[in-house]
Formats: sequence, structure tokens, C-alpha cells
Amino acid sequence: QVQVVESGGGSVQAGGSLRLSCSVSGQIVKIDYMGWYRQAPGKQREFVARINSAGNIDYDDSVKGRFTISRDNARNTINLQMNNLKFVDTALYFCNAEVMTPMTFQTMDFWGQGTQVSVSS
Repeated sequence: QVQVVESGGGSVQAGGSLRLSCSVSGQIVKIDYMGWYRQAPGKQREFVARINSAGNIDYDDSVKGRFTISRDNARNTINLQMNNLKFVDTALYFCNAEVMTPMTFQTMDFWGQGTQVSVSS
């Protein structure tokens, strides 16, 4: 089994900062991409940022220059530093990990339960 656990959400005023963390544990052969997605009320889940084990990074255009994703491969964790937060960033943020397990030796997507980020204008 693989567990994905997020932390660090909260409430902040526009212009403020928050830092999200995600840790992956369990039966793991390797992890390819780890990333963040978000879902606002009444909207579909959308991509925010991701990073692979080699350090290659992608960001959605809406967060470029404001959010920074980082990764600790030894600890199977990622962080998302969110600066200059805007009201439109309000959402439930989910961590995603592409994990190869020893059960199948196939890469599968695993998701956390989500952590709420609320930005007041």
C-alpha cells in the first residue's frame, strides 16, 4: 500500500504566503513525478505544478513566478511554497505521486486527501 499525506493548508489574506508539504510512504520501488493539483468549489480539478526525480519542473501559467515546488528524493516529499496568494488560488489542494510498487512493477497514480487553502481578498 502507498500513503500520500498533505499538510500545511490554511487561511491567509491576499498577498500572503503558505507552504504545503506532501509525504509519500509505503511499498515503493520508485516515484516518478510528484505534483500538486487543486479543485475549487464547482470546478474541475486542475494542474498546479509537478517535479520529477531528476528535478524537472512544470508549472501552470497561473502560478508561475508565485509558486515554487521542491522535492527531497531521499524522504519522498515535496513542498509547494506559495507566495503572493490571490483569491482565485482558493481551493482544495491535492498531492499526486506516480509510484511504482513491488506488487505490479507498474507505475500508478496515488492521491492524498487534500488540504484546504483559503485566500481572502
